[in-house]
Amino acid sequence: MQAGETMSAGEVNEIKKAPHVEGVLPEFHERWSPVSFSSRGVSADLLRRVFEAARWTASSYNEQPWRFLLGRTPDETYTKIFDSLSENNKKWAGTAPVLILGMTNTKFRRTGAVNRVALFDLGAASSYLTLEATALGLATHQMEGFDSEKVRKAFGVPDDYVMGSVIALGYEGEPAQIKDEKLIERELSPRTRKSLNEIVFAASGRPAVL
Repeated sequence: MQAGETMSAGEVNEIKKAPHVEGVLPEFHERWSPVSFSSRGVSADLLRRVFEAARWTASSYNEQPWRFLLGRTPDETYTKIFDSLSENNKKWAGTAPVLILGMTNTKFRRTGAVNRVALFDLGAASSYLTLEATALGLATHQMEGFDSEKVRKAFGVPDDYVMGSVIALGYEGEPAQIKDEKLIERELSPRTRKSLNEIVFAASGRPAVL
């Protein structure tokens, strides 16, 4: 607890930055998923920008199957999304001023055929959204821990749509406000990733030469 009480949000943010790689956009190294958010609201202008970034994501046949529900505390949409979260996520997510629920249509509009990459396209749009948020000085945290059927009933979501993630969005908060020891430890730990030769291959079991 002592570390969480003495480190500032800015200091934690420095710990979380990935090592710089020449030529890679800084947003990729600076984006991370805090569990401590400030109560400071996010302007409509900034929200338009993050959704504009998502809007221009590539998609199969330009279907753009993604849809986002935008909740801003304390409106009804925010409350319904928050109520669907798992108990672990409720411990911290309520400090974020914005909750976004992503969903995607699994059928192509023109043919009615199954769109097998609909979730892939939603994931890409969500990624664009989070990277634009990072560029604007905002923080995001995506969650899979929520009750999708509760959300479906609460908002009357059609059966052809499947849920992706809930995204908490706002400004990074001070770690001292976190009350859970495990969450504090997670907040203060440096990020890690697999090496390139563990994820990029020339053939099965043979890493590509990069």
